Amino acid sequence: MLLRNQHTLRKSYYFQGKGLHTGAYSHMKLMPAPAGTGILFRRKDLRGNPVIEALAEHVSHTARSTTLSQHEAVVVTVEHLLSALTGLGVDNAVIELDNIEVPILDGSARPYTQAILADGLKDQGVPRVYIDLPRPLEIRDESRGSWVRIEPADAPSADVTVDFSSHILGVQRAHWDQQTDYAREISCCRTFVFFHEIEYLFRNNLIKGGDVDNAIVIVEKPVPEDQLQAIARLFNMPDLTITEEGYLNNLQLHFPDECGRHKLLDLLGDMRLAGGFLNARITAYKPGHSINTKAARALRAMLT
Repeated sequence: MLLRNQHTLRKSYYFQGKGLHTGAYSHMKLMPAPAGTGILFRRKDLRGNPVIEALAEHVSHTARSTTLSQHEAVVVTVEHLLSALTGLGVDNAVIELDNIEVPILDGSARPYTQAILADGLKDQGVPRVYIDLPRPLEIRDESRGSWVRIEPADAPSADVTVDFSSHILGVQRAHWDQQTDYAREISCCRTFVFFHEIEYLFRNNLIKGGDVDNAIVIVEKPVPEDQLQAIARLFNMPDLTITEEGYLNNLQLHFPDECGRHKLLDLLGDMRLAGGFLNARITAYKPGHSINTKAARALRAMLT
């Protein structure tokens, strides 16, 4: 059932840790906000405490995460937090940071959902304004063979199909709607990376804060010992091992399709950049931050 009114947090919540891509350590505070605020990020470490609205027109970078920029303020890797706020039904919140990147924590949205659900949400007594589409919208990336389709609906839902041509992952599908227990079924699903991508990403100033405690690392083929040791030195982790199941270290998946569910988690976070809650059916094939945020931007353009 759709919530009729806007909701915010009952109190403030504090998180701290390193960013996945920058490696920068930040302290973050999630705070309640008045009705009609939406989701705002505030960089309290910058002069004037500049604010970034969580809207698609402020997306400035989508290489392995979603970055928002407005004037001199930048915030990296916003998608997991936005997904948690969306999945739990939070309309209004202010997120205060003292550095450039949202902490990656365990690589999922679970730390946020656990904290917020312990207190529940505050009904603000003001009607929620849902985003209704006048017509279907489809965005395609022919180079990647991916697409996102958004269609008018009476209630929100999302379906993703993930296919990396990986014999470890296979083809994975995930679904969310208003009856889905987001906290139990989606929020705990962690980000992932393929082993063969790690060194390239690191050399290109990404995943500087990555390790086996905040990401699932998928290994598709035998790895020479010297390469494994090189990666171990790169991340200062001398005890790296590869399991028979094709994952780095002693990893236990929360679900067999955890990676597909994480892509759904990302999609929900990126689509929040449309500016609110959608009365729409979203279907995505091989989604990623680039095509997700392009779809959110195109949707906002269609409504103006």
